[in-house]
Amino acid sequence: MKKNLISNSIIFLLILFAITPILFALLGSFKELKDIINPIPKIIFSPTLENYITVLTTDSILRGIQNSTIIVGTSLLIGILVGIPAAYAIARYKPRGSNDLRFFYLSIRFMPPVAIAIPFIGIFLDLGLYDTKTAIIITYLPVTISSIIWLSIPAFESVPKDIEEAAGIEGCGYFGIFTKIALPVASPSLIGAVIFTFVITWNELLIALSLSSRNVTLPVVAASFTSLGFETPWGVINASAILLAIPPLLFVGIIINFIKKYISND
Repeated sequence: MKKNLISNSIIFLLILFAITPILFALLGSFKELKDIINPIPKIIFSPTLENYITVLTTDSILRGIQNSTIIVGTSLLIGILVGIPAAYAIARYKPRGSNDLRFFYLSIRFMPPVAIAIPFIGIFLDLGLYDTKTAIIITYLPVTISSIIWLSIPAFESVPKDIEEAAGIEGCGYFGIFTKIALPVASPSLIGAVIFTFVITWNELLIALSLSSRNVTLPVVAASFTSLGFETPWGVINASAILLAIPPLLFVGIIINFIKKYISND
């Protein structure tokens, strides 16, 4: 009983520690600047929607949402189409050097974003693709593909080989085994990999900042609010941060709802 109480208390404190910055940002998004910069934090205040109105009536925000949806959606789709079959091939057929391949995919995540962006800048300038959505999508692909492959390999390794062998005996081909057996069984873990990849790609700032000045994504637009006026508009920054977090939350909610329906139908 005491162990459960201690463990639950620790979990509660960790959750509270994690959500405290989010709560402060949420409260700050409804505060006026004078209430935010007050030395004593104000819990009771007169809420205002001015910060959200400022953000939502800014044309750059709408363009940023559109650009982020197109760029992140396209790069994620390509990452899924390439990464998941590649992960299945590595997990099931164990090609020579598969362990080295795993480390290579993981090492791409170790590299700072600027290390990826700088070589591409020269390439895109020569090709006339600099400051285009296509350039940012191409630059995002190493991140999306490597993340999905690295996270999907364990998901396919957990699929029992006996099921696939039984399907093969029944006359199911390689593609049928992959689509009808491996994918459904590994889908919960694969969805987790897609969610993680979506979140890190949606929040990517340095690559988009290095490769664009017109076709900017939403994180770049949100970061630009720090330079508005002579005073730092903390209320607008908080509101933009909250709006930036909404699409990943919606995406995660839709995926979780899909999983629940998929499990209940089974």
